[in-house]
Amino acid sequence: MSKKQDDDLDYETTGHEWDGIKEYNKPLPRWWLWTFYATIVWAVLYTIAYPAWPGIREATPGLLGYSTRGEVAEEIARFEQANEAISVQLASVELTEIAQDPDLNQYAQNAGAAVFRTWCAQCHGSGAAGVQAAGYPNLLDDDWLWGGDIEAIHATIAHGIRNEEDPDARWSQMPAFGEMLEAEEISQVVNYVMSLSEEPNDASKVAAGETVYLDNCAACHMDDGTGDRWQGAPNLTDAIWLYGGDYETLTETVTYSRFGVMPSWTNRLSESQIRAVAAYVHGLGGGEAPPE
Repeated sequence: MSKKQDDDLDYETTGHEWDGIKEYNKPLPRWWLWTFYATIVWAVLYTIAYPAWPGIREATPGLLGYSTRGEVAEEIARFEQANEAISVQLASVELTEIAQDPDLNQYAQNAGAAVFRTWCAQCHGSGAAGVQAAGYPNLLDDDWLWGGDIEAIHATIAHGIRNEEDPDARWSQMPAFGEMLEAEEISQVVNYVMSLSEEPNDASKVAAGETVYLDNCAACHMDDGTGDRWQGAPNLTDAIWLYGGDYETLTETVTYSRFGVMPSWTNRLSESQIRAVAAYVHGLGGGEAPPE
């Protein structure tokens, strides 16, 4: 059993007692009190000197005029100034020549990766494989609706797809065949399309579906189903599907059509940034050589 120190008897208690143990009302150490008072003084001085108290529109600016946004803006301006020469070069050189200049290509890849993570990853995923939802293209494969060489990728990024605000946007529109074909005809053509790359849902409808396909779909997707990039019509023979290739999804696509939209980045990014991200996407693995 521990012996109670005599000086403890000089302190009054709070009146609380548990199982024979009394709670003394001892003052806090003086060093702790002075530290506590110092933090209060520091807090008051800080709120006077720096932005602190939130208002309706913005926080109090503080007497020193410090701004974290301003600091970031200065840092961005410093980097832009340091990279101005190579950025101007990137914006003016032929797109096909970027990869031939090691320094320029390295800058384009690094800058493009930063642009991609900031503006493109929301739809295409941080790894460019598309997000876990239908309608967001995988940029790592070699399946391109509008072409996969760097010039085609640049045009797609710059002007977008089905963007009504940009007259130079990529544009195509699949009809809603539910307003044109009978339900049985849609079932037939869906089974035929499935047979081009996979097993159909009902093989007995494939022959009739081919006739429906040639009459209604071949103008865009070609007689053999390989698609037409000039129209943005997908290849139906490679088993790569933007919205899904199962019977139910294809039936919905044929019946109601699809109308995915990609924004135009011309008014949001500089030409150097657009070229950088085009080079980055082209270099991910699915990029194609320019047409001869």
